[in-house]
Amino acid sequence: MEDASLFDLLGGRATLERVHKLFYDKVYAQPWLKEYFKGVEQKVVENQQTDFMTSNMGGGKIYSGGFPQPVHKHMHITGELFELRAVLLRDSILECGIPEDLAERWLKIDQAFRSSLVKSDPSQCEKRYATDEIINIPKPPGL
Repeated sequence: MEDASLFDLLGGRATLERVHKLFYDKVYAQPWLKEYFKGVEQKVVENQQTDFMTSNMGGGKIYSGGFPQPVHKHMHITGELFELRAVLLRDSILECGIPEDLAERWLKIDQAFRSSLVKSDPSQCEKRYATDEIINIPKPPGL
């Protein structure tokens, strides 16, 4: 008998949707992170992240978007910014009642993409297309 996937152990898509709704409510309210999502409808991001994590948790290969590195290559995402995001994700997972052991498995998958997103300097950013802009949001004072 095959072991249950993390997706199944979490309760399937409904659980991921619940966590991602809470998580992106926090992201879109956070003074620094929210700047990276200007002009992007929250529900669209929630759905993309749910599809992406479904595919990475054994729920079937349903994600049809781009891979993290090329999608984010125009964004200067610092280690500090990534960690801030990780704290909000962890809080959201636990607030939704996910057991600690499953939360750790989820966060381990999320952390696996850190190296393809984090850049130490804005010069490491690349435009995705000719008219693209490099997104480099300074940390707001007081954070």
